Amino acid sequence: MKPWRSVMALPALAPALAQASFLSGDALDSFANGLAWFILVVMPLAAIAAFLIVHVLPEVIAERRHHPQKDAIKTLCILSLFFGGMLWPLAWLWAYTRPTLHRAVYGTDKHDDYYIEMGEKARAGTLTPEELEQLRIELDAMADKGQLPAGLRGVRAHLDERAPAATRPPPKTAKVAEGT
Repeated sequence: MKPWRSVMALPALAPALAQASFLSGDALDSFANGLAWFILVVMPLAAIAAFLIVHVLPEVIAERRHHPQKDAIKTLCILSLFFGGMLWPLAWLWAYTRPTLHRAVYGTDKHDDYYIEMGEKARAGTLTPEELEQLRIELDAMADKGQLPAGLRGVRAHLDERAPAATRPPPKTAKVAEGT
């Protein structure tokens, strides 16, 4: 008989030494009780928490991207919770869309909070001149489309005060009808 055959035959004798668990007696019962409590209590709570976290993600994405319709996305996320998650994919897609029609109508594709936040950074002096100029251009585009909200008028006024005299836009005055 070849020696490698005897080595291969050794595992055939091992079933006599095998055990079903690494625990025995009371330790096995205690482990089974702990595992049952974990599965019955912790796992459902973790599943509920994961469900809620996933359903809030579109709102977080919309806030991070300064989506102009983030309040509506937040409402859709809440409605999705009540409808068992059926509306969640719509909220997710909406949070990632670029609101081109909103830009065409209002002159911006960002929420007003973004401009207020940038205005605070401008007051603190943490914006570069290029960022200040871009902010000024965006606020002017919004003003051309219509009336700026009060908070954004304050940001624009602050930017006009900080602008050097050479680049400061001329003050807007009421036009007087000629020939009167």
